[in-house]
Amino acid sequence: MPNYVVEVNDLHKVYPDGKEALKGLSFNVKEGEIYGLIGPNGAGKTTTLRILATILEPTSGEARIYGYDVKTQPEQVRKHLSYLPEEAGAYKYLTGIEFLEFIASFYAKNEEEKRRMIQEAWKISGLGMRIKDKIKTYSKGMLRRLLIAKTLMVHPKLAILDEPTSGLDVINSTRVRKIIKKYTREYGITVLLSSHNMLEVDYLCDRVGIIHEGRLIAEGTPGELKKKYEAENLEEVFTKIVGGEEMWEVIS
Repeated sequence: MPNYVVEVNDLHKVYPDGKEALKGLSFNVKEGEIYGLIGPNGAGKTTTLRILATILEPTSGEARIYGYDVKTQPEQVRKHLSYLPEEAGAYKYLTGIEFLEFIASFYAKNEEEKRRMIQEAWKISGLGMRIKDKIKTYSKGMLRRLLIAKTLMVHPKLAILDEPTSGLDVINSTRVRKIIKKYTREYGITVLLSSHNMLEVDYLCDRVGIIHEGRLIAEGTPGELKKKYEAENLEEVFTKIVGGEEMWEVIS
């Protein structure tokens, strides 16, 4: 039996306004893999990640991280993960280095480990001496690089990344993808990510789950999905599965 880090079984989420975001979602993430959860806008991806990060509670169903229930054991769950939301922010009146010091103080067991985290995050961010500038002076891309750095510097068992390269240019997106892959291989970090960039998903992910209208409708390695749906790339797979072919027929 595989060793699952994330176990999601028949997960439902209904918001107070009656919107049903998840309709029986089930999937598992194995130890040490990069799992991509993809789907169109409104499919339930971010809702799923927020439930797993213990920010939202599910309406029904079960979700576990390393065997801990996200609803009844949230404090235990949080010890095992680091979460990067798509619209994450930072304290704009701190410098980048001050922000990293602040975050590291919650995780480091001693000063030596704290210094290691900060130096590692500085390197990951690629911000150079701009790390000493106020965060309020950062571009969106610079802020995203800082936040990715603070997420990975703690070497979480599970990193949950919602659109990790959002706002980054091609060069920095490529760099961040390589860093994510490096960290899974070198430190055994398991990654669950969501992304609209199919090139990114194809490059990074060991397995992919496609979610549509709150349900998982396809799953496999990028290669398996491309073969099954006779597609040249994941964009084509995605379009075929979620019913986008009709759209192409209209505009072609």
